[in-house]
Amino acid sequence: MHIDWAALGQVFGVSLVVTVGLVGIFTLGIMGTSPRTGGSADSGAGTGAGALARSGAYACFALCAAAVGYGIYLIVA
Repeated sequence: MHIDWAALGQVFGVSLVVTVGLVGIFTLGIMGTSPRTGGSADSGAGTGAGALARSGAYACFALCAAAVGYGIYLIVA
């Protein structure tokens, strides 16, 4: 039995980078949807910055869902 160590190393490296990237993007999504603390009672609620953060968070979640869907597509196909 012959193991192609170079290919195994490439798969490991790409898997590690993609996993860390997806966790980071998902974390940004969680941070974007979390309530703001500190400051005045109405800071961030309904303002442009709060809406922008929430939109960015939804974009992060959509990117994560697209990556998972692409992974499932690669496995099934």
